[in-house]
Amino acid sequence: MTVAPDRLLRLPEVQKLTGLGRTFIYQATANKSFPMLVKLGRASAWPESEILAWVEARKAERVAA
Repeated sequence: MTVAPDRLLRLPEVQKLTGLGRTFIYQATANKSFPMLVKLGRASAWPESEILAWVEARKAERVAA
């Protein structure tokens, strides 16, 4: 069985998936409450699996509360 590689998402895709703004994403990344970015030279990206897991965790917190 072949596992598909994890896509790296640039900021606009992360914003679209999470509904969060640029400033919040970078601040949350800095204080480690959001998935860490991957530096690609001057660019940054986030692993898609980590972003989706973060969103699912927020949904689970909503249900648990």
